[in-house]
Amino acid sequence: MKITTFAAIYIGSYEVSLKIFELSRGKPIREIDHVRARVEIGKEVYQKENIGYELMDELARLLLEFKKIMEGYKTGAYEAYAGGMFRDIKNELFVLDQLYIRTGIRIKVPSNSEHRFIGYKSVAFRPEFDEMTKEGAAVVDVGGGNLQVTVFSGGRVFTSQHMALGIMRLREQVSSIKNTVAHYEIPIEELVNKDLEVFKGLYLKENKIKYIIFMGEYVTELMKKVDKKGSQLLVSSEKFVRSMRKFYRKNIDQISAELELLHENDPLLVPYIVLYTRIAEELDAEEIWAPGVNVSDGMAYDYAERHKILKPLHNFDEDIIAAARQLSRRYESFSPHIDALVDMSVLVFDAMKKVHGMGKRERLFLQTAAILHDCGKYVSIANGAECAYNIIMESEIIGLSHLERQIVACAVLYNTYPMEDYEELADRLDQESYMTVAKLSAILRVSNAMDRSHKQKFKNVKAAIRDKQLVITIETVDDITLEKGLFAVKAEFFEHVFGIKPVIREKRVYK
Repeated sequence: MKITTFAAIYIGSYEVSLKIFELSRGKPIREIDHVRARVEIGKEVYQKENIGYELMDELARLLLEFKKIMEGYKTGAYEAYAGGMFRDIKNELFVLDQLYIRTGIRIKVPSNSEHRFIGYKSVAFRPEFDEMTKEGAAVVDVGGGNLQVTVFSGGRVFTSQHMALGIMRLREQVSSIKNTVAHYEIPIEELVNKDLEVFKGLYLKENKIKYIIFMGEYVTELMKKVDKKGSQLLVSSEKFVRSMRKFYRKNIDQISAELELLHENDPLLVPYIVLYTRIAEELDAEEIWAPGVNVSDGMAYDYAERHKILKPLHNFDEDIIAAARQLSRRYESFSPHIDALVDMSVLVFDAMKKVHGMGKRERLFLQTAAILHDCGKYVSIANGAECAYNIIMESEIIGLSHLERQIVACAVLYNTYPMEDYEELADRLDQESYMTVAKLSAILRVSNAMDRSHKQKFKNVKAAIRDKQLVITIETVDDITLEKGLFAVKAEFFEHVFGIKPVIREKRVYK
């Protein structure tokens, strides 16, 4: 049985780490080594908005050491990611370029949604995950710059939101006062309370959370302290909070000694404890699970999935559809018309597989765009398409990268507006993505025109390619003068993109 040795390099806000894994078909991923070094990149980024030459030298030195370790393990593949703080530095491109020149390691800086999705995969591949999310769960990913909370209801994503409550960010915000107060956990609580209260008010009114699934540093050590006999790292929320509150009146030395931590006098320890405690209190879950995984584990699972070494237990595409439907409901645009448009769009897409050259992923983009195409009318009926574009771009749809979200948003925008030339959109889309947007919006236009009255007049719809035409056969008992007229207008762009003319063939059904 072939075994792949995979390395995950992660440059975080306060730590640079290397994890080595063994990947084998049909077997769980096995971690065989974990090397980590404390480098407080976030502190310099938040203070100077740049990475200086000394820190760059330190990163290059560590990466070269990691490279030697990887060579020792005869690593067959690797991925190197940098955390969100890299998106905040002014000299990001120069730093990445210098690190590649000096080490030969190419580092990716994923968008927030990509980063969180990769981390979330490490939990979603666990057999306990689907059972917990069916009963209601929140995956909480604590990072250096931000906090991400993804809520699941009935096994599907309800919402995913990020807040500027990362550990490094919190520490820097209270750094000027921590020496003037005996216990600075209270100012930290005051910083996090408002955002957590707003989150709870917006997203947890109708959703009862049974489980909190914590990802992040220290949480494993904290959970072991709470339940010394437990092996599953699953404890009651009440017990967890009670134990964490006992740390509030202790200093860092005392906490480190109790937890038997390697990093003594760690200034991040108090912000971690406060944030975990307030999240547990505010989300009001019954139990807390800490599976002991992070983004490095997610990188290994993501690689194994992409290379068909592991098959996921969880359906990530359904998460995207569920998140889109919930976003549509939030802006009061979900309706029978949406369902009809999704069905019609997919019907046309499937009938044209040999013509459009797109695959399963683009089909998912089309479904998502169809679900969200009307959400902007909540803000402005006259400028609904522009508002929908902005809503999509500003919303976290976990599972979609930033570029993929851009494709969906543009498909929605150009469902209504004339498609711009590529040169006008080159700052948003590459050529391949531009072509995908054009194809998706062409399909969306034609499909939308067929239910412009929002009355679902067509029944038993079928579509097929015949003699360089897309023939859409429908049955109806209603007057479809409006739909026919608008269909002819929308068909022009469709024909321009695909070189095929769509036509409607009507089978009149009498009442």
